[in-house]
Amino acid sequence: MQQSMRQILQDESRAIANIPVSDAYDRAVELIAEHVHNRKGKLVTSGMGKAGQIAMNIATTFSSTGTPAVNLHPSEAQHGDLGVIQPDDVMLLISNSGKTREIIDLVHLTHNLYADIPLIVITGNPDSELARIANITLATGGAPEVCPLGLTPTTSTTMMTVIGDVLVVNVMRRCGFTREQYALRHHGGYLGTKSRGQE
Repeated sequence: MQQSMRQILQDESRAIANIPVSDAYDRAVELIAEHVHNRKGKLVTSGMGKAGQIAMNIATTFSSTGTPAVNLHPSEAQHGDLGVIQPDDVMLLISNSGKTREIIDLVHLTHNLYADIPLIVITGNPDSELARIANITLATGGAPEVCPLGLTPTTSTTMMTVIGDVLVVNVMRRCGFTREQYALRHHGGYLGTKSRGQE
């Protein structure tokens, strides 16, 4: 068990270190800042399955750090939830394969509603259909899953989470988000107390 743990930690650490670093991150941060903070739109995240859970986490982290964001389930979008999208929004879509049918459909539905909404995509397949239609593609590096079957989203979801953290932290820096602003959004719990210097 301990040897397995060490191997998993080593494999996932190596995968994180090998996430491709490029100016796509600069462009993604500027796009989010422009649409959310300047145009007063919001960030709309989406993914299916495990990627959808990561998308939800990214949305809540953005919202708690001064960048309004919502998570849109791609299937529910086809039953009316697409109405949450507004013309100045920006979308952050997550699909390891870049082929997830529900996400591809969501792109088409969104662009039928508002043709100019930009797309940021996190994917393990930068040559995929989703990457081709994105404005900005953030590649995970495509490291193999640590799952012994090579199937269960494990390493890939770690990469997605880390990329989300990179975006959140750099949008905070880009927009000058302060501890005082953080405190206004956190009234309860330990973080609320700590942000007000009351711990």
